[in-house]
Amino acid sequence: MEMAAERERLCEIGRRMVETGLVLGTSGNISVRRGDLVAVTPGGVALDRLTPADCPVLDSSGRVVDGARAPSSEVPMHLAVYEATDAAAIVHTHSQYAVVVSTTMTELPPIHYNALLLGGVVRVAPYATYGTPELAAHVRAALAGRQAALMQNHGAIAIGHDLDQALSSARLLEWLCTVYVQAKMVGEPRILTEEELVAVIERAAQSPR
Repeated sequence: MEMAAERERLCEIGRRMVETGLVLGTSGNISVRRGDLVAVTPGGVALDRLTPADCPVLDSSGRVVDGARAPSSEVPMHLAVYEATDAAAIVHTHSQYAVVVSTTMTELPPIHYNALLLGGVVRVAPYATYGTPELAAHVRAALAGRQAALMQNHGAIAIGHDLDQALSSARLLEWLCTVYVQAKMVGEPRILTEEELVAVIERAAQSPR
């Protein structure tokens, strides 16, 4: 079976996404790249019920080279991101607070310095129908220089050098969205300034490794 280890990992990450509430039902999708091949979750299957054989393998043009199931409808988005970045893994979620923020804002400001782990301000890609080249282009632009982005009235996407990092970024993004939304219930959130963020970067550079 082509990319057997990677397909097994897709199933493991899928189960973790369901367990942590990042997806519901058959929503969300995941992919991992190795060379010119991409293993991706299929459409219409809950992520906690996947088997490795369920996950098709595609070439860089999107043609299925191994697997019987049809790939996720979001393949154009995944391929566009791989073309534009050096990411080796993508996690796309419909997590609750990410969707809340994506429906109300054009960006998620740095409410906590851990936003720097995602590249800073998180952009919201403009709305387009799922699975379309338009959405793929919007997401590709929103991810420029970032590890994650929100998708208007849709969800979130995170990338990484492997599936663990992509999942970690997706969970961090959901946490940041949750903090922002809950802070708004109390009052107007204080946003970190550019100077404060630079100071965090400088402090991190001085820390022993």
